[in-house]
Amino acid sequence: MATYLQWRRFVFFDKELVKEPQGNDGAAPGAAPASGPAASKFLCLPPGITVCDSGRGSLVFGDMEGQIWFLPRSLQLTGFQAYKLRVTHLYQLKQHNILASVGEDEEGINPLICPQVKIWNLEKRDGGNPLCTRIFPAIPGTEPTVVSCLTVHENLNFMAIGFTDGSVTLNKGDITRDRHSKTQILHKGSYPVTGLAFRQAGKTTHLFVVTTENVQSYIVSGKDYPRVELDTHGCGLRCSALSDPSQDLQFIVAGDECVYLYQPDERGPCFAFEGHKLIAHWFRGYLVIVSRDRKVSPKSEFTSRDSQSSDKQILNIYDLCNKFIAYSAVFEDVVDVLAEWGSLYVLTRDGRVHALQEKDTQTKLEMLFKKNLFEMAINLAKSQHLDSDGLAQIFMQYGDHLYSKGNHDGAVQQYIRTIGKLEPSYVIRKFLDAQRIHNLTAYLQTLHRQSLANADHTTLLLNCYTKLKDSSKLEEFIKTKSESEVHFDVETAIKVLRQAGYYSHALYLAENHAHHEWYLKIQLEDIKNYQEALRYIGKLPFEQAESNMKRYGKILMHHIPEQTTQLLKGLCTDYRPSLEGRGDREAPGCRANSEEFIPIFANNPRELKAFLEHMSEVQPDSPQGIYDTLLELRLQNWAHEEDPQVKEKLHAEAISLLKSGRFCDVFDKALVLCQMHDFQDGVLYLYEQGKLFQQIMHYHMQHEQYRQVVAVCERHGEQETSLWEQALSYFARKEEDCKEYVAAVLKHIESKNLMPPLLVVQTLAHNSTATLSVIRDYLVQKLQKQSQQIAQDELRVRRYREETTRIRQEIQELKASPKIFQKTKCSICNSALELPSVHFLCGHSFHQHCFESYSESDADCPTCLPENRKVMDMIRAQEQKRDLHDQFQHQLKCSNDSFSVIADYFGRGVFNKLTLLTDPPTARLTASLEAGLQRDLLMHARRGT
Repeated sequence: MATYLQWRRFVFFDKELVKEPQGNDGAAPGAAPASGPAASKFLCLPPGITVCDSGRGSLVFGDMEGQIWFLPRSLQLTGFQAYKLRVTHLYQLKQHNILASVGEDEEGINPLICPQVKIWNLEKRDGGNPLCTRIFPAIPGTEPTVVSCLTVHENLNFMAIGFTDGSVTLNKGDITRDRHSKTQILHKGSYPVTGLAFRQAGKTTHLFVVTTENVQSYIVSGKDYPRVELDTHGCGLRCSALSDPSQDLQFIVAGDECVYLYQPDERGPCFAFEGHKLIAHWFRGYLVIVSRDRKVSPKSEFTSRDSQSSDKQILNIYDLCNKFIAYSAVFEDVVDVLAEWGSLYVLTRDGRVHALQEKDTQTKLEMLFKKNLFEMAINLAKSQHLDSDGLAQIFMQYGDHLYSKGNHDGAVQQYIRTIGKLEPSYVIRKFLDAQRIHNLTAYLQTLHRQSLANADHTTLLLNCYTKLKDSSKLEEFIKTKSESEVHFDVETAIKVLRQAGYYSHALYLAENHAHHEWYLKIQLEDIKNYQEALRYIGKLPFEQAESNMKRYGKILMHHIPEQTTQLLKGLCTDYRPSLEGRGDREAPGCRANSEEFIPIFANNPRELKAFLEHMSEVQPDSPQGIYDTLLELRLQNWAHEEDPQVKEKLHAEAISLLKSGRFCDVFDKALVLCQMHDFQDGVLYLYEQGKLFQQIMHYHMQHEQYRQVVAVCERHGEQETSLWEQALSYFARKEEDCKEYVAAVLKHIESKNLMPPLLVVQTLAHNSTATLSVIRDYLVQKLQKQSQQIAQDELRVRRYREETTRIRQEIQELKASPKIFQKTKCSICNSALELPSVHFLCGHSFHQHCFESYSESDADCPTCLPENRKVMDMIRAQEQKRDLHDQFQHQLKCSNDSFSVIADYFGRGVFNKLTLLTDPPTARLTASLEAGLQRDLLMHARRGT
């Protein structure tokens, strides 16, 4: 049985007669008149059509009258007289607006020798007709023959003509010009040539030649034109075609028994399509064949066309890829089949044109869906290059169909093909039944392999594995080779496996994918393997090891304190992961903040002490919290120790730690710790280091340690003089006999002049045991010193008054009396003065030119200016210091002679009356005059000295 009988038939094309355009008053020129009102609606071609072709937006016809007709998409038929007799062959190029034709111009004694080849440029015009760029005879020699077929290469460099005598001529070069073209005989044979076709593969050009008895190919792009014999079966006229790239540009030969496909060097597949083939054509992936059942020898094609009967002819459109017949119809007397404007056009002998319009892809798919031909629909969609969304929709419908039929295995395979387009929940809901869990597992596995699964899908898949108890599949799923091959959420998988009790699998995932927290949780909370958890932490990088020790350190310290302490020591000093021999052990290690791990030792004081002492010895620059905690721990041990020897040792350790200098910045904290544990030696040491001499004094006073009180005053009295005053007040309040200590205190007070005598007397008046003899020497010495000071002050005052009187007299003379300038030499150059000269009241005189050269201003004496400038700077400095009240208070408090400090500030004008805006003008004027007078006095005083 023929192959095509086993192929399914569909109606994927719509058939209709082409109608005339609106406004066309009549039929084509020369056409038979229409019969009946309905006949005028359909397009009718001119009679006598002998040859057809299509391309460049038009259908092209040639007739027996030598005319060439063009039918564009507007269906306005136009033509021109190309030959005087008839047109026998046409070839319209698809990429160029060039038309090649063969016809007869004159009829001689032997009409077989007169066919002419004409090349027409359809873009150019010559008197309204297309421009004929070249004319040459079709037959190269003088032997009579008939042109059987014609083909032209799209690059316009090759044209081949086949003849009934079995020869083929090749025109090589620019076929539109005579000069650049060369004609030669390529092939000679005994059988008529029925088909020619060029095939371009890269830079190689092949020419297929088919006769009634064989098929051959030539390489025409090189030299010598090598030939390959492809087959010993031929075909009739118009029964060969060249496929498109979807069939790899194969040459199609439609014989009566089979249809053969050929490559340039070998024969390809064949299809058993029986029937006498009349026309073979390739259209958009389809093979179009017109045939009739009555078998006629191919040689009869060249005897007489009139001998052909008007039997019904069958047009079949085959889809060779998907193996079905897309359309089949019966026509009467088909002239030719043309393809243009995306449709097929069938020309019949009655001049009618039938259009075959392919249905859209969606319509074709719906037709297949109605017949449940899903596999064929899928193949069709792929061949039509349907997008992935469209394919997914087909897969889903196919899966639904199989699911409804109970074929769950087949359904899940179709649903798998929808992954990435169809929502997974749509499929998952269908297979949640326990009996279909293996189908659900297959779908979820594919979902994970394509990295489209979320955490819920991972949970569901792992639950499927655990329900099926399929450990091998579970291990295969989780034990991937690398991180890039993981198609699931690892953390979700660990959670599910942990809940299901698959601890070893969960540990494998956690360790291999660096989920350290989950690994440690399982080891510590589920398996209770503390040693392994600690070993795992020791292998981690520094940051992970640090964070996990902070999180799980208390648990580890509770169960394995010694090993945990050892790891913490390494982590806080020089940490290097234990990589079992791998890694660079010479590289510098990292260290954590040891203070942050102290809370881990909350219930392990022995390990805490070992850790703190290790850190203080190995790492002296440890955080302050280490030393604070170590001090507190040592003070606790000292306070609770009952053995005197051990207690003394702990006392020495605590004092040594305090003296290490680590508590300068946290003095208060160390002091509080010592006071909490009643560590008196530490308290006194810290008081002294913090210069809290008052507290040291009070401590000895509370314990009535008189000698230590005096000793404290002697050691620290220079830094804080009020200690002596406090000591005197302390001894004055004591009713015991403290004369020795009072005398020592008074001696120091008198030598340093720390207290006024009256205040000393008042302080000692509160002591009933203190007699006048205790302070007699002190008072006598004090009165003698004050008498000497009074005498010195009176002498100084007398001298200042005399100097002031002298300066005022000098100022008055300058203001009231004339000044006589008697200098005879210039104060700059020491030369004799000559007019013009410049004189100043200070007594200096200058040449005018010397003055102008050296003076900085016209109003100042160059000689006195430096000294006057110093005086003015002193005055300004004094004025700037008039508001330094804090400094005044400090000097007054610290000075031994307060009166001299006050006198100094009086001299600076600190206590002068301020000039306010509310004062009358006279007051402001008086104040300014006094200030000016003070400046003059100071300047003259400086000059006099």
